[in-house]
Formats: sequence, C-alpha cells, structure tokens
Amino acid sequence: MALLHRADLTPTKLELLAGWLPGRPWFAGPPEGEVTRVSAFRFDDPAGAVGVETMLVRAGDGPVLQVPVTYRDAPLDGAEEWLIGTTEHSALGRRWVYDACCDPVYAAVLARVIHAGGTQAEEYFEVDGRRETRAPAMTVSGSGTGDAPVPAAGTVHRVVDEDPTVIVTDDVELAVLRRVGTSQRVTGPVLTGMWGDEPLPVPLAYATPRH
Repeated sequence: MALLHRADLTPTKLELLAGWLPGRPWFAGPPEGEVTRVSAFRFDDPAGAVGVETMLVRAGDGPVLQVPVTYRDAPLDGAEEWLIGTTEHSALGRRWVYDACCDPVYAAVLARVIHAGGTQAEEYFEVDGRRETRAPAMTVSGSGTGDAPVPAAGTVHRVVDEDPTVIVTDDVELAVLRRVGTSQRVTGPVLTGMWGDEPLPVPLAYATPRH
C-alpha cells in the first residue's frame, strides 16, 4: 500500500527531471524538449519510510524513459552523485529525491517483486478517516512466483549508469531498462509493465544471480 497526499511540490517532479535528465548517459531526446509524464507506478517500502516511485517520461519527441526515484526525508549517506534534487512538499516538508538505482530500499523491493511475482503498490488517500483508492496508471508484474526465494539485495555495492543501468547487490544484479520498448535482450526473471495503448507487456527490469 502506498499512502498519497494531496499536496503541492516545489519544484515539481517533472521540473526536477527536466534539469537532471539531459546529463544522463542514457538520455535520449532534445535536451531542451519539454519533459512530459507518460505513466507511473509505485512500490511499497515495508518500513514505510521511503517513497518509491517509477516514472515513465518523454523529453520532446524522444523515446519513453524509465526513471525510478526514491523520496527521503533526509539525505542518503554516500549518494550525493545520485541526488536529482530537493523539493518542498506542502504536507511532508523537504524531500530529497534520488535516482532510485543507488538506493538499497529500491534494490530490495525490486528484487522482491521480480522474484516473488509481485506487482505495483495499491495507492490510496486518507479522506476524513476513510481510505480512497486511486486507480493505477499502469500495471507491473514480476515473472516469479509467490514461493520463490528472493536473493539478498540489502546493500548496493556498485551502480553502472548505462542503459540498462546495472545495480550490483549482495546476491543479484538488477538491470533497469532506461529506454523502454526498445529491442534490448532480456533474460531471466523479469519485471514487465503495461500502460496506455501498449498491447503487450513491456520489459522494465530483470535480474541475474551473482553466484
């Protein structure tokens, strides 16, 4: 479950990405092109401390880009180079927004969803003590099964910031496809997603054991 807040962000998520994306080695599209939202989904942090959202965006007429981010209420130690920026949340205060590929919370939940056949978190608002569920903008699904063992991914040892972006953890390497919908080769346990007019599941990330 992902609790949402009806709140303002200053700057907005897309404004943060507009200044950050053109500097990424996997960026595609006009550098000055408007960054627009294509879709998005969230994962649940079991500890309830870190917001975990994946945005699909496009710069101008460029391809769809996958940008997982984490939202934290304090800086993440040792992650300065992965900081997208800070934003003021009208309900929660200052939030530090990171490229989630550096974040151990994202690595752990991505590994779990892929291997255990999980899906996106249900999103809801609290309104006058009642829970209002928001319809998902897209659906994602891990290829594993509920009883499958989940490899340890509690520590991020290294991140290779290419396409795909490779997250090296304790027992597994997680590859996050940045330009989604392209003909990249995907093998092993995989996370796929469907949104909008996409007729078939599109690969978003996959996992490779380290041992």
